[in-house]
Amino acid sequence: MCGIAGAIGGIDAELIQAVQLASQQQRHRGPDDDGNWESGGPGQDGAMFGFRRLAIIDLSSGGHQPMVDAATGNAIVFNGEIYNYLELRSELEGLGAEFVSRSDTEVILKAYASWGEDAIGRLRGMFALAIWDRRDRTVLLARDRIGIKPLFLTTVKRPGGASALLFASELRSLMASGLIERRLHPPALDSYLWNGFVVGPDAIIAGVQMLPPGALVRIDPRSPRYEPRRYWQLPAEAAGGRDAADGAERLRHELRTAMRQHLISDVPLGVFLSGGIDSSAVAAMAAEQASGGPESVRTFNISFDEVEFDESKYASAVAGALGTDHTDVRLTQRHFLENLDDALSAIDQPTFDGINTYFVSRAVREAGITVALAGTGGDELFGGYKSFVDVPKSARAARLSRMLPEGLSRAAAHGIARWKLGRFGELPPQTRWGKLGDVLCSGGGVLDAYQVFYAMFTEDVHAALQGGRHATMRRGLSIERSAELAALVADSSPRHAVSTLEIANFLGERLLRDTDWSGMAVSLEVRVPLIDHGVIEAVAAVESGRRYEPLGKKHLLRDLALSKIDPAIFDRPKSGFVLPIEAWCRQSLMHEVAEVLADRNLCAAAGLDHATVGKLWRSFSAGAPGMYWSRIWVVFVLLRWCREHRVAV
Repeated sequence: MCGIAGAIGGIDAELIQAVQLASQQQRHRGPDDDGNWESGGPGQDGAMFGFRRLAIIDLSSGGHQPMVDAATGNAIVFNGEIYNYLELRSELEGLGAEFVSRSDTEVILKAYASWGEDAIGRLRGMFALAIWDRRDRTVLLARDRIGIKPLFLTTVKRPGGASALLFASELRSLMASGLIERRLHPPALDSYLWNGFVVGPDAIIAGVQMLPPGALVRIDPRSPRYEPRRYWQLPAEAAGGRDAADGAERLRHELRTAMRQHLISDVPLGVFLSGGIDSSAVAAMAAEQASGGPESVRTFNISFDEVEFDESKYASAVAGALGTDHTDVRLTQRHFLENLDDALSAIDQPTFDGINTYFVSRAVREAGITVALAGTGGDELFGGYKSFVDVPKSARAARLSRMLPEGLSRAAAHGIARWKLGRFGELPPQTRWGKLGDVLCSGGGVLDAYQVFYAMFTEDVHAALQGGRHATMRRGLSIERSAELAALVADSSPRHAVSTLEIANFLGERLLRDTDWSGMAVSLEVRVPLIDHGVIEAVAAVESGRRYEPLGKKHLLRDLALSKIDPAIFDRPKSGFVLPIEAWCRQSLMHEVAEVLADRNLCAAAGLDHATVGKLWRSFSAGAPGMYWSRIWVVFVLLRWCREHRVAV
């Protein structure tokens, strides 16, 4: 796990310095080693790569990057892990390849030399990489299928009318290069205010994009145009029949394969264990596969003084049943507040989430662990969220309401919200009942219903926050991204459609991105075996009833991974891993949040309407129904991020 940066174009002293600055900004991603490489002398069309290393596989200098293949002259910078590198290495050795290190990086170089671009589709892992092809003097950029590892890109103008493409693992690194303007991108701001995070491919900074998951692009330094293409897409659902009936056994095999490969590490490895089904499944499979037995597996749980948030007893029960070496780390309000500035400063791109993952990552890193396994993905794959029930219901309600005038539907929704919640504050509720009018007028498609379900604000408040500016977005998505997702779920059942959207949007654009910045901020590699692409393809092949029923219980995952643990441990209401952040902030951060939200100039710089921000704050402070802390936090994080990074519209 590392940080990569680079430039493609006419390499001169300014570009060299820009890459060096971008790479230095990523020191937290790779404190163990660093390096730079150029394809030729200054003034030539080519590439420059920068690298920061967090050593995981082959801790020797043999894993140093940028790495050059002596046989071909090709060079690579690579962030991530290739879990099937031993199998690929064996195959390549059979083809005559010779290796001088034990690293997975060298395997990628040799695979590219043998198979060209097809090598990318043979990699099983998480990765963002750049390969300089010496023969045709181009650079191949590629990103893993699910988007576990990020890659940001931007094109900058050069003297004489030429251009160059810059890339890096973090948005802040590109800003540190000194070659891009720190200007907010209004459509991305619209996306952030709708979703609580920015949905790609555009980033929050104008002119910066994210290479899409499962995509690659070849860049010619003489004319560095950016036209990515997909090499993988989320799979369609099982069509039924014998193959679907046998899907559970295939899934069992893929889960075991993924876990065996994810346990490979030359540094200490642990497991995040909340006591829920997903993290418990990962811990159970790790205990089963670990070469040193269950007692060699270290599991970690975060506990709290606040009883209503503390689930440490369930994590301890699971660890006891598995026989792992378990550590309970207590996170107090005082510790949270003392380190909150560090957590907020670690955010790469504005997001209303990720603070919880930062604190658990920090605790595990301080315990001496460099690699941690997480249970991310179980809810998205096996129907664990309320969205699997509520989104199809919302879509049906919207289809039924299409025969009514929109004004009548919204008036009826407003009346129901009043009946359910009573008095309103200065603004209507920004949660379920307040969004009923938006639901009824969403059109009836699963994608639109999904986007309304997860919206941070109602449509009218979302528009008011931006001063009523006309947006080119469709419910928090660009027109292109909306069309892409709609086509992806067009022929799916409602459940598979929701699963696809959860993986593509909620997981791919929020959870994985937050996991990356929060883990790498403390130099911790977080691995997510449940969303190995082989597992995802196997899950999609399982018959729908077997995969999802009963909704919310994730029985298929429990049957495959947790059969040796008392099921009573998991027969309790679902609760995700969350910090008592609202309670802590209400007690200790109210003044700071109020001060930031009251800053008229800061609101204007961030493209927010100060009057609407004030209404949000007063409604929240007065305890108005449907005005949760998350609605305040999403604005606070944006304003603070803009202030810290000197970014404005």
